Amino acid sequence: MSAGRHRMRSGFHGAAAAAAVGVLVVTAGGWVGYRQLAGPDCAGKIELSVAVSTELAPAVDAAATEWEENGAAVDGTCIDVTVAAADAVEVAAVVAAKHGATLAGVGQASGTAVSPDVWIPDSSTWLLRLQTGGAAAFAPGNGASIASSPVVVAMPEPRAEQLGWPHEEIGWTELLTRVNSDRPLKTGIVEPTRDAAGLSGLLSLMTAASSAGGATAEQDRIGALRALASGASALRQDLLAKFPTASDATTLASALGAAALSEENVIRYNAKKPPVPLAALYLKPSPLPLDYPYAVLPGIEPAKASAARVLFEALTTPSFKDRLAAQGLRGPDGNWGSGFEPPQGAPSPASGDSSAAPPPQGGIAAGGLAPDAVERAVSSWSIATLSGRMLCIIDVSGSMKKAVPTANGATRQQVTAEAARRGLNLFDDSWSIGLWVFSTNLDGARDYREVVPTGPLSRQRSSLERSLDTITSSSGDTGLYDTLLAAYRNVQQNWEPGKVNSIVLFTDGKNEDADGVSQRQLLAELKRIKDPDQPIQVIIIGIGTEVSKAELDTIAQSAGGGAFIAADPTKIGDIFLRAIALRKAPA
Repeated sequence: MSAGRHRMRSGFHGAAAAAAVGVLVVTAGGWVGYRQLAGPDCAGKIELSVAVSTELAPAVDAAATEWEENGAAVDGTCIDVTVAAADAVEVAAVVAAKHGATLAGVGQASGTAVSPDVWIPDSSTWLLRLQTGGAAAFAPGNGASIASSPVVVAMPEPRAEQLGWPHEEIGWTELLTRVNSDRPLKTGIVEPTRDAAGLSGLLSLMTAASSAGGATAEQDRIGALRALASGASALRQDLLAKFPTASDATTLASALGAAALSEENVIRYNAKKPPVPLAALYLKPSPLPLDYPYAVLPGIEPAKASAARVLFEALTTPSFKDRLAAQGLRGPDGNWGSGFEPPQGAPSPASGDSSAAPPPQGGIAAGGLAPDAVERAVSSWSIATLSGRMLCIIDVSGSMKKAVPTANGATRQQVTAEAARRGLNLFDDSWSIGLWVFSTNLDGARDYREVVPTGPLSRQRSSLERSLDTITSSSGDTGLYDTLLAAYRNVQQNWEPGKVNSIVLFTDGKNEDADGVSQRQLLAELKRIKDPDQPIQVIIIGIGTEVSKAELDTIAQSAGGGAFIAADPTKIGDIFLRAIALRKAPA
């Protein structure tokens, strides 16, 4: 791993122009390699900007140099290539902003950053997250893997030896047991919303918890999430600094005991000859590897797209695998080139070991990974690591009695309550949550009724669970506007600093209270009382096909939030998690 963070630069071309052909420009934040990839006789110039994950950038730059020395060109036109080392999360923020996507945990793009022509992140999960995060039209070209690195569980060698390493096979289920034991293994992770190896490890651990089955499966999954969250780091170098610096029992007991990292991270760490080397544990089933997709971003000029296709060919030659080996990386097929020094116990595809299997052809995103699984993992993580104060409001109008064909006949009311209950399990005791229900004339002339006042889960979790179990539909209509306005005032009066203050409202209809405020009056009043110093995020989840998305969008955006539609009510749970995860942390 690199010594520092590398951020995508705002001026790829400007940095390149400052260097002579073949010169490497070194800066405090990273390096930018520039190559004119053609001979002196070519005409014109195509400028191609390439953002590459930091650990892969030297190999890409070296291949570009070789291409230049061979006098390559595209239809007689020179190609000026800027290769910039860039953290995938930084580029993802830029691309998300450009294509209208929202990625939980990624944050806002730098105001000076620009989108590259070609992006080689460390994992196709970034491309998948962009597509499921709202960039429906985001369709990058190519996407084939040009390198790979298995995701492993890095563990101090003395601890790994206690588990039987390197002779005994260890699985995710065994690791999960140790994480959730009375004397838990001290685990860590780089924020999975910002790190592909961390996300891969989280997916594997959650899958192990789900596949274990039984009455404790959900409890085990949540326990693992919270254990990882307690040892999370925003930066990879911060996580690595938590590993033991001495081999005595006291240091080993207090230091980090396990973390999901890439094989390349372990190779780089051990190359520095630390006091306690790391063992790379290749757990079964194998986690998603880092697959380094070659993504030609949509919207670039045809000439640049042609240049990008030729550059890809230079990155798929047999000699490129040897360049990867020098960086501690494998080829896209999972095999390694000359000079690669694998960690002890590292499997090779040549041996037929499935734990070294290459990424799917065309990258992870093309290999059948369920987008819902990634979204669910990211959302669950975001909820587990971000405290908040939330008022949950559930529609109990007569239409909520309608049966859901895809839910074995359960009603909309039952499906919604179950989604809220499952979400409640993810919130730790630092959260404060309240519960209202609404219809029309539900409490005298009022359309809403407080079921559980907003308060710490540490003292009212059981009350909320019982209340969700006993919610029943009324015979009334949908008193949406009066309810939302009253809820907004309630949350505003009890606003709590340092937390995300939010309202989450579930409804399957549109406002039907002719005696209440109109939409115009609602929007005007929300605008009048809205306080930028005390932000409230309003999330409205529409259920079924009868809701008016335009109406919900207008209200939610005016209040400061967003609307989500669950056309299939059985998807309410996933949409609820995603909506909560996209809330912005307080400044």
